[in-house]
Amino acid sequence: MKKSPNGRQSKNNNQLKNVAAGDVRIIGGQFKRRIVKFVDAEGLRPTPDRLRETLFNWLLADIHGAHVLDSCAGSGVLGFEALSRGAAHATFIELNPAQSTMLHQSAEQLRISSTTYQIVQGTAEQVLIQNQLTQRHFDVVFIDPPYAEDLWQPILTALITQSLIDTNTLIYLEADKDLAPQLKQLEETLNKNLETQLGNVQQIIRFECLKQTKVGQVVAGLYRLSSS
Repeated sequence: MKKSPNGRQSKNNNQLKNVAAGDVRIIGGQFKRRIVKFVDAEGLRPTPDRLRETLFNWLLADIHGAHVLDSCAGSGVLGFEALSRGAAHATFIELNPAQSTMLHQSAEQLRISSTTYQIVQGTAEQVLIQNQLTQRHFDVVFIDPPYAEDLWQPILTALITQSLIDTNTLIYLEADKDLAPQLKQLEETLNKNLETQLGNVQQIIRFECLKQTKVGQVVAGLYRLSSS
């Protein structure tokens, strides 16, 4: 990913405006029509309005009071949309330092209380494994990484092995292909590893698809972890 012009984070608003490449609007809740900005970074493409509307219709009964993880935050629009619609707390993880700084600026411009969000710079799987988060369990998880990198697999693995999600957690996955075959492979890998570590495992991990839609080439789904 590209860095800011000076290669360092800056809290100066004018500098942040210079690196902003675009903006995206929040479409519902108390911040409806407010704008969040994002930088010119490879793979950074905010989830479009139509898909976000579908996603938050899916989450309508579950988002209020939820603790949310935006694992590859980018513009942060999924996390900010969740807060706008009543989520109790949002954790944003973002690798790009300029964009991480811009997330702080967006939160300040929206006047979000500092007690209701956390922004961590780094790769999602490393942040999760290294226990850098204030939240120890998530009700809703957004996994929307750059499509070419398939980061959703190590992110899901880290969330499960660190016990940050359970069978009540709703997991949003977005990709440029149907993830069903790879989810099946991930199930097999996780269960094999659990059997190796724990011996005779009674519970078997499964990913249950609750909802799915396709917009152009983008496939998005809402999943829940199940065990039997």
